[in-house]
Amino acid sequence: MAKKCTYLLLLIFCTITVSAQVDTSKIKDLKLYPRKNLLRVRKPVIQLEPVTIPVSDLELKINYWKTWITLGANLNQATFSDNWSGGGVNSVAVGTSFNYKTDYTKGDKNFTSELILLYGKLKNKDQLQKKTNDRIFWDNKVALKLSKSWYFFGSLSFESQFDDGFNYTRDSQGNEVASRISKFMAPGYLTESVGFEFKPVKYFNLRIGTGTARQTFVLDTTLYHNNEGKNYGVPIGNTFKNELAFQLVANLDKDIFENVNLKSRYMMFIPYKDPLKIDHRLDVTLTAKVNRFMNVTLTGIGLYDDDASTRIQASEALALGLVYKIPK
Repeated sequence: MAKKCTYLLLLIFCTITVSAQVDTSKIKDLKLYPRKNLLRVRKPVIQLEPVTIPVSDLELKINYWKTWITLGANLNQATFSDNWSGGGVNSVAVGTSFNYKTDYTKGDKNFTSELILLYGKLKNKDQLQKKTNDRIFWDNKVALKLSKSWYFFGSLSFESQFDDGFNYTRDSQGNEVASRISKFMAPGYLTESVGFEFKPVKYFNLRIGTGTARQTFVLDTTLYHNNEGKNYGVPIGNTFKNELAFQLVANLDKDIFENVNLKSRYMMFIPYKDPLKIDHRLDVTLTAKVNRFMNVTLTGIGLYDDDASTRIQASEALALGLVYKIPK
């Protein structure tokens, strides 16, 4: 038994001695790693096959209509104390606007309709109320596409005003005197036109109305006439006048800068009966978006109509107000 214990102790001593003499730094070089892709896996193959579904089964509905609505309102107010050294007049001005436009396009056929309603009033202390804006304009057009940029069109438009319009003078005592010179359907204009439309880009179009008829209405024969003796082209005492003419209408609606839109409409009307008697009207609106609900709007109108005045008529307005658009 003692002899076996001696052999065991000797074996343990030899093992420890050998382990101490081995260079363990080289042991890591003796490690064996398994080869990559030892077990190969077959990649799956995915095959896509088209499935034909009848359009009738999809129950799709295409909306060919597009609609835009813009509502606007602005308020200007000024108040001065009785001893305000700089001078001034207390005043309140209110303006409203409504613009509705719809567009239907299907294939080569197109229909557009636009309604513009404007109305505003100003009241200065110790003075009569005065209009700052008053317009009803409704334009409808049907077009058939002939080529990439040309259409054959037919249009119908109506224009008048909401409220009575006055000419203001002063009597011998210096008091304001108002004389009614216009009202709803005095004047009123109904224009029918057929011809060709040139539309090279979305934001510009030019109508060439080779066959145009315009009816002018002055339904109130008691209106006061200015010193030029004009009655909007209708003989005094009559209520209606019809004209055949050649008409050009150019429309531009484009974002010229970020959040800045320019919209303009130019109309030229040349009566066939008197080609030298040409009417012109230019409407320009520049709108700058301040935020989601506020806009700054600058509008200008230039008008020459010999039936109303032998001089160029012009108006301009600058407003900061609330605007709500649909779609936003």
